[in-house]
Amino acid sequence: MRKLCFAASIAALLATGMPAAQAAVHSAVASNQVYWVLTGDVADGKLDDFKALVHKIVAAVAKSEPGALEYEYNVSADGKSVQIFERYRNSAAVVTHIDNLAKTHLKEFLALLKPTSLIVYGHPDDAAKKAIGGLNPVYLTPFDGFTR
Repeated sequence: MRKLCFAASIAALLATGMPAAQAAVHSAVASNQVYWVLTGDVADGKLDDFKALVHKIVAAVAKSEPGALEYEYNVSADGKSVQIFERYRNSAAVVTHIDNLAKTHLKEFLALLKPTSLIVYGHPDDAAKKAIGGLNPVYLTPFDGFTR
């Protein structure tokens, strides 16, 4: 069934003469998505512990949070700093994620990683802002661009 739907989509694009990349472009300004980069310092000698915890968190988010669209952890070459990129379908998905994390792994997460900055993009609503407010976020609002 998936192959049939995919083939029909491609056929429709070819019939209109529109490249697939153009067909999927949406305004970033009008998007409900909320995304951020969280930067933090890993506790001394605790990178392996942090990675083990992250593995559990990532598996749980992938399994139970369909509104989490991207969830990526990156570590510096010296293993002392981490950047986490997270992208959510909307503010409700942000609140769901923070609530889930608070119930399961937040205390251990914060014992292993000291957040140093949180840059938030998009249009989070008041509930999402409240959920992440303890990390002293800096909010940046899109004024032009696109998302695919």
